[in-house]
Amino acid sequence: MKSPRTTQIVIIAGIVLLVGFLFSQDIKGLVKPKEDAASAMPTEAQAPVLSLLEASATAKNLISNAAAKEFTSLETAYQKASGEEKISQAKVLAQKWDDLEQAIPSALYLEEAANAQSSLENWVKAGDRFLKAFDNTQDSIAKPIMLQKANHAFGEAIAIDSTNLDAKTGMGVVIVNGAGAPMEGIAMLLDVVKKDPKNFKANMNLGMFAIKSGQFDKAITRFEDIIKNIKATPDSYFYLATAYENLGKNKEAIDAYLQSKKLAANPTLSSFIDKKVAELKK
Repeated sequence: MKSPRTTQIVIIAGIVLLVGFLFSQDIKGLVKPKEDAASAMPTEAQAPVLSLLEASATAKNLISNAAAKEFTSLETAYQKASGEEKISQAKVLAQKWDDLEQAIPSALYLEEAANAQSSLENWVKAGDRFLKAFDNTQDSIAKPIMLQKANHAFGEAIAIDSTNLDAKTGMGVVIVNGAGAPMEGIAMLLDVVKKDPKNFKANMNLGMFAIKSGQFDKAITRFEDIIKNIKATPDSYFYLATAYENLGKNKEAIDAYLQSKKLAANPTLSSFIDKKVAELKK
């Protein structure tokens, strides 16, 4: 019989692998262990540089030849453009890359747009996309760069409007993931929820951090409230199931997993959940 600690490790590993399958892209990464926090966020002087050209070239190797040619054409036009047209084309490229789940070049184009036209909306969008890239990439070089850029983007947004809840939520997630003391980030998220109890992003991240820290009862309360009062999504049910499973409440876990499967309608996730449910029924 597996020990609770072993089970917790297995479940959390499963969560990380499944984030990409859950189509709600609002979720951010789980809190890092304390020993990783300092290394996750290098100083600006230490941080390696990832150019837009490099990111685009890498992403083109992951898509079809036809799509790669289309991006090459769009990028050529972008380089020749100026002013409002260049900003508009950067946003188009960002969206097209995001549609293909290539968050790194997408985020870098949003950063280009925000640098050219500094606004709260542009910086928050860039920050959100950098966090998505941070969550999705397994590249050990790109990952800290994405977190640092997210930190910068949300910092710019907060400088424009220190009361904006989207910017504060993003910054809270960045801090918990390695840009400062985790409790500082959690306090920021709690402040967002205090001001806006139905803030989906802040509540989801607080629930996920509760799972990571082993506070499964708190996670269950958080996710049940999200499902009942904010938004019932595949990921909210999945994390609710994870918390139940870690407490040995297999029946409740199975019910939540099946709800996640039903809402997601994702073949890969469905296959994983079918195996998970079969294990829990033993």
